[in-house]
Order: sequence, then C-alpha cells, then structure tokens
Amino acid sequence: MRFISELKEGSRIQDVYLCKHKQSAVTKNGKNYETVILQDRTGQLDAKIWDPNSEGIGEFEALDYIYVAGTVSMFNSSLQASLKQVRKADEGEYIPADYLPVTKRNTNVMLRELRDFIDSVGNDYLKQLLRSFFAEDKEFLHSFVQHSAAKTVHHSFVGGLLEHTIAVTKLCVFIADHYPAINRDLLITAAILHDIGKTKELSLFPTNEYTDDGQMLGHITIGAEMVHDHVLKIEGFPAFLETELKHCILAHHGEYEFGSPKKPAIIEALALNMADNTDAKLETMTEALENAAYGEKWLGFNRFFDSNLRRTDE
Repeated sequence: MRFISELKEGSRIQDVYLCKHKQSAVTKNGKNYETVILQDRTGQLDAKIWDPNSEGIGEFEALDYIYVAGTVSMFNSSLQASLKQVRKADEGEYIPADYLPVTKRNTNVMLRELRDFIDSVGNDYLKQLLRSFFAEDKEFLHSFVQHSAAKTVHHSFVGGLLEHTIAVTKLCVFIADHYPAINRDLLITAAILHDIGKTKELSLFPTNEYTDDGQMLGHITIGAEMVHDHVLKIEGFPAFLETELKHCILAHHGEYEFGSPKKPAIIEALALNMADNTDAKLETMTEALENAAYGEKWLGFNRFFDSNLRRTDE
C-alpha cells in the first residue's frame, strides 16, 4: 500500500485506509459534502467527498476500513484529498497493523527498562506502590503499554505512553544524579506515575479519543486519584509522602494555563515538570521533522512552538 507519509501534492490515491472520522457538512452554497479523516500507521489525511450522492460513493462509517480513489492537493498549507470513489473494504484487502501508528522502540526492552527503574527505588512504600501498578495489576499494565501519550502533538501512537514515560524517567535519573537536594526515590516514582491517568483519559486505538472522564477531569486529576486508591491498599504508607507524590503529579505541567492544578512547590515537582516538558517538546519537534517532505529545509509555521521551523543542515 501507499502510506500517507509518502503522499504529496498531485498524488493520486487508490488504496485502503482506516476511516478515523466521518462528518457531514454543508457548503456556503447549501451543497452537502462529507469530511473524512483517513489514517494509517504513518499519519492522518484530511479528505473531502464533495458529491456524497454520486454513484462511486458507497456506504461506510467511521472506523471502517475503506477503499478510496481520488487526488491530493494543498489547502491552507496542508495536504487534502478529494475522493471520487469510496467503498467499504473487504477482509483480505488490508492488514490492520498497517493502520495503527506504533512506537518504533521494542516494547519488551522498554518494559525491562521500566522494571529496572522500579527495582532501583529504595523506599519500600514507593516500590510497593509502583509494583501494585506495574507488577500486580495486569489489566492496568496491558492498557498502559497499548496507550498513546496524547491525542495529538507528541507520542500519539500505540506504545507512546510507555515510550514517553521511559524518556521522562531517564531525564529524571540524570537530574537526580546531579542535584543532591532531590529525593531520588520520590522523583523516579513520580516520573513513572506522572501520566498514568492517560489510561483513563484516552480510549485505545484506533479511536484514541478523549473519554468522558478525560474531558471532565483530565489525566492529571485522574492520575492523582489512581495513586490515592492504590496507596489505601498499602498498610502504613506515610500520609505526607503520598501528598508529596500527588503534588508532583498535580504540578507536572508547571503552569495553570497548561492545565496544571498546582505549580511546583518542591524540587522534585520542578524537576519532573522540566523533564516532562523537555521530552514532549523534543518529541514534537522530532515528529515534525520526520513528517516533513524529504529534502525540505523550512517546515513552515508550527503553532505548538509559535515559530517557523527549519531542518538543521547536515
């Protein structure tokens, strides 16, 4: 198949894609059309069906695998497909794994790294807490490994949450080794647990959409609640240690305008915020570079960075 990342202005498409989203709309002139988001493991493509009642357009719904034929053009600095033919694909016409974005890293290797981090925690209460999630709760672990770290922006792929967590934890280990004032066990535990709420904030692929709890509470609040629920099962867990840990989670976005209920008040929360922000931004930049056309120097304006981005000269 021809993957979305290979398409460019002027490309003709005749292939099967996952219909991530489908919505009917009306033009200013009162003409009906449909917006469709096509997806494969390399990305998504906005597509329009300008004549949904034409003979070449069959019945299909969101999350169906669909065969499409059409052309790709540029609209508002982004690629957009105009579809002339659409039908629901038959089994055997597609391989489901081709349509889900997946981490490039080996999941088993990352899980071994995660277990090594947990084993390195010296505080018995914090180690028990981590093991209650990642060793004893098999359902949680499966969900954690399958989840993305975001709906969009960074690590928006299967295994993204695990990959992001490993990266943030590695940065926190580096920081803790250089600043003696930091409680290493607390910081490492907070790094591993900081985004666990995303297992309930977002649905699994192929939808990867916000749940009701995700919309109304958000992963930060959900994560703090999950920590509290697990702490209740650990006899003698120090109350203020729980408070410090939950504060790290509640403050890990750093600023109120970024959805953080609290600003960092302890050094571990500050370190976690910086590590989380570092990995999120560098991964976002990396993905922007990878998704840009081959050989393109200037990538255009990026709203996340509020800047025009450029590829570094080799």
